[in-house]
Amino acid sequence: QVQLVESGGGLVQAGGSLSLSCAASGNIFSRNVMGWYRQAPGKQRELVATITNVGRTKYVDSVKGRFTISRDNAKNTVYLQMNSLKPEDTAVYYCNADPPRQAYWGQGTQVTVSS
Repeated sequence: QVQLVESGGGLVQAGGSLSLSCAASGNIFSRNVMGWYRQAPGKQRELVATITNVGRTKYVDSVKGRFTISRDNAKNTVYLQMNSLKPEDTAVYYCNADPPRQAYWGQGTQVTVSS
């Protein structure tokens, strides 16, 4: 059974940085494109960034140049470095495969950016 556990969220002022981690039980990384998703209050969950098993990355326009996704297949971990954070980045952040698997959703980690 695969389990994804996100960590690293917190409260930060606008312009600050946070680094998120997602650790997986079960070897899913080598087989899947992995992604970070976020869901803000009252909004649908959106895909923020993805990374292939060979390190090719994609980002939603709103985070390009500010967020960096990376992965360590040996550690079964995917990361999201978030710089120059804005209040509109406030959300619960989740990792999952892309496309997402319903059974993989974890609890997420809350990111709150104050203005």
